Amino acid sequence: MTSAAPILVLFRNDLRVADNRALAAATDSGRPVVPLFILDENGSRPAGAASRWWLHHSLAALGASLERLGAGLVLRRGGTHEIVAEILKATGATSVFWNRRYAPPHVEVDRALKAGLREEGVEAESFDGFLLHEPTRLATGAGAFYKVFTPFYRRLAAEGDPRDPVDAPTGLTGWKGRLPAGDLAAFGLLPDKPDWSGGLAERWRPGEAGAAARLDDFLEEHLDGYADSRDRPAEAGTSGLSPHLAHGEISPFQIMAALRAKQGRDAETFRKELAWREFSYHLLFRRPELHHASFRPDFDGFGWRRDPGGLKAWQGGQTGYPIVDAGMRELWQTGWMHNRVRMIAASFLIKDLLIDWREGEAWFWDTLVDADAANNPASWQWVAGSGADAAPYFRIFNPVLQGEKFDPDGRYVRCYVPELAELPDRYIHRPWDAPRSVLAGCGIELGRDYPLPVVDHAKARDRAMDAYRAIRG
Repeated sequence: MTSAAPILVLFRNDLRVADNRALAAATDSGRPVVPLFILDENGSRPAGAASRWWLHHSLAALGASLERLGAGLVLRRGGTHEIVAEILKATGATSVFWNRRYAPPHVEVDRALKAGLREEGVEAESFDGFLLHEPTRLATGAGAFYKVFTPFYRRLAAEGDPRDPVDAPTGLTGWKGRLPAGDLAAFGLLPDKPDWSGGLAERWRPGEAGAAARLDDFLEEHLDGYADSRDRPAEAGTSGLSPHLAHGEISPFQIMAALRAKQGRDAETFRKELAWREFSYHLLFRRPELHHASFRPDFDGFGWRRDPGGLKAWQGGQTGYPIVDAGMRELWQTGWMHNRVRMIAASFLIKDLLIDWREGEAWFWDTLVDADAANNPASWQWVAGSGADAAPYFRIFNPVLQGEKFDPDGRYVRCYVPELAELPDRYIHRPWDAPRSVLAGCGIELGRDYPLPVVDHAKARDRAMDAYRAIRG
């Protein structure tokens, strides 16, 4: 190894320059750096459309940051092993650094890559950055993995403060040889014919700078009162950091460091939200089939219904239940849905319509900008009752009561279901109860301007309870 040999730094779900330990280690070596992103879709679950939109803009932002620091981002598409070998040969690099990933297909790729490189005499090093904990390390007293969130959270908290974030480099030494940078547009990540991403672009600012700005805004403007306001979808009460975390534009270490001086119920509630993300990866690491197989095998015999019409109504925000429809339309327009409404919408699909949770998980995977390999299936299985530490089977959200409790003046519904905007507050979550004269005065005919409910909730609840009791014996 010569001191001038460059170091190849792989970027994957860590699209940032701050608190990027692989990049920091390469920079500290004083050797030239070749930053590389590989769009490798072999053997892993393909990203959904909304995530691909985000990835395009995140890569553009990362490329601009690296260019300013002195080493442009190289883009390639194909198998990781083959592309790494190609770039090693082209540059003469003798080291490859990356930050660890934890979805099982990615773990296998990285293990094989590290072993293969070391066999060939190439230095291969990996670093932390995506999770606060290593899933291989935390275990119960019996040596098993945690299946209940609360003891997992206590154990995680008992580990003490996580490490400090690593500063972004002030400059990079780029490799001076000739290496085509690659064309981001050729990845085909953006929607076309039609381009449906206008609402996403209006709501979000992908990239590391956008992540930092959102964290600052949340801590300054929205952390106070978070424990309560996070449940009110009409308010800007959540952090909005989930898509930035999913793409690694900010690390959990950066967020925890910023929270260090914050105490009280609001800060603790937010820390628990971060810990749920950790718990989800703790599960996925050991159950790689989490997105398509029930965590609890007794659910294999559950009596799901085939209901294409109900599924289509749910996906399009046409169920006749305003809080559910508002959430599904927010998702379609912005690539995101408020967390409380996610639970309501998921409960409706699973328990009111008795449609398999996998149908909902797949729809969210495709339409969410924060679609996450662990959070997405773990949360769907939690609602279904089939997951680890799942909601009890008898917890069936009443969409009317949930709407009245968390959106009492109907502001959220009026935003995303404008055909109901003129209804008085008392009817906004139950338009079928409004007198004909009130509906007519608002220009609403149910079944024409807004759908009648696709199911009677009270009857659907009884049907769901019967189905759940059947698998409990």
